[in-house]
Amino acid sequence: MQELKQLGPRLRAARQDRGWTLDELAGRAGMSVSTLSRLESGKRQASLELLLPLTRQLGVRIDDLLASPAADPRVRRTTITRDGMTIAPLTREASEVRAFKITYHPEAPTREAQSHDGHEWLYVLSGKLRLTLGEQELTLERGEAAEFDTATPHRMFASGARPCEVISIFNTVGERLHLLTPTAA
Repeated sequence: MQELKQLGPRLRAARQDRGWTLDELAGRAGMSVSTLSRLESGKRQASLELLLPLTRQLGVRIDDLLASPAADPRVRRTTITRDGMTIAPLTREASEVRAFKITYHPEAPTREAQSHDGHEWLYVLSGKLRLTLGEQELTLERGEAAEFDTATPHRMFASGARPCEVISIFNTVGERLHLLTPTAA
């Protein structure tokens, strides 16, 4: 396992950071210098029985000695097409703030205005977006942005004959209501 390959060098670095020799740490941890040397060089497999006294003496956690695999930064979520929208998630499902590229198609059914806790920010990439926000009727064009409290009843749709592409950011409540609720008849 790749994580274990860094254990020895990290153990050695922790010892050296404290200015200790192999003899000093081995004596403090109650093990032979040979065992510690082989752990640091990767020639001996680590066990909890060996690591616990070492981590206690060094003041580190076992997790600190294990390399964590680099997380893949790519977002790999499925694009959804429904109710006249194409929704491409831009953030992981576990993110507190959710970002989506939403394409509103001109033939989409009309949705009822919605309100919920939260805040929304959106940016029009292409086309024209019709935003109903309370009593206001706004048309946003490419390059325009809007930010609003989602407690205000609101709805969005493409204005005109072309689709409208938008980057939309909101919290999990906004995701659930905007993207997962069925359309009104």
